[in-house]
Amino acid sequence: MPNLRIIFMGTPEFAVGSLQELVEANCNVVAVVTAPDKPAGRGQSMAASPVKTYALAQNIPVLQPEKLKNVDFLAELRAYKADLQVVVAFRMLPEVVWNMPPKGTFNLHASLLPDYRGAAPINWAIINGETETGVTTFFIEQQIDTGNVIFQEKEPIFSTDNVGTLYERLMQRGARLVLKTAQAIEAGNYPQIPQTAVAVPKLAPKIFKETGEIDWNGTAASVQNLVRGLSPYPAAWTILDNKMLKIYEVAVITQFDELLVPMGAYATDHKKYLYFKTADAWVSVLELQMEGKKKMGIEEFLRGARL
Repeated sequence: MPNLRIIFMGTPEFAVGSLQELVEANCNVVAVVTAPDKPAGRGQSMAASPVKTYALAQNIPVLQPEKLKNVDFLAELRAYKADLQVVVAFRMLPEVVWNMPPKGTFNLHASLLPDYRGAAPINWAIINGETETGVTTFFIEQQIDTGNVIFQEKEPIFSTDNVGTLYERLMQRGARLVLKTAQAIEAGNYPQIPQTAVAVPKLAPKIFKETGEIDWNGTAASVQNLVRGLSPYPAAWTILDNKMLKIYEVAVITQFDELLVPMGAYATDHKKYLYFKTADAWVSVLELQMEGKKKMGIEEFLRGARL
């Protein structure tokens, strides 16, 4: 698509796959807009976003505005005379930005809209025990994640998935869908399907620390889903011996003596297992990280733990 001038907007690794797909298909990506460099690591040296790193390697101009309504940034954006803007994992755009190109601005969202509108759709699909999700491209409008749908593709969620594994598959599937969408817009042959209203919408709000606190009064399945939905980052957690314990993987245990203990109590042989009581079963912790320690498997943890 050498004739369609595209500006790409994105920041994290998830967006790199889509940008790479466009570049390798010889699309005319004239500029990239990404977040400003931020301090990172122990030395707090300034680090570029993954999207910036890839764009510079491809000799694509990079814009890093602090504020998207800044008059100098808007003038620079207009100067590129983009026909289309593509947004993947970026911040909310003001209308003056998304309404700028003649062919519009479309976004890739990691869910089957209208379900899981919001900042963390991959996490919440797993936390809520879904067995299917997907990716959606849609035109940006004023209300977040509400514009007309262009294309959708489904992706199964396996019982063995966590956020890390599902993230990788959706990144790859989403990248292909971004290219398909851009090609369809270039050809002038693409659907625009209004999103249907949902009586009880499934939402995907931002993940906070308190989101990850395990409620042992829930079912074993709900605890397992929370752990899967927050692994490997930021991780579900509980308090054990007055310290924060991050939990990355658990298994549901049904064959275990039903001791008369309160929910949240734990049982261990100090060698091979650490079980926690839930409302209907026990869960076995398989991978964890005690506050101040490294991430480890349960047997390594128990060798050094004093529970």
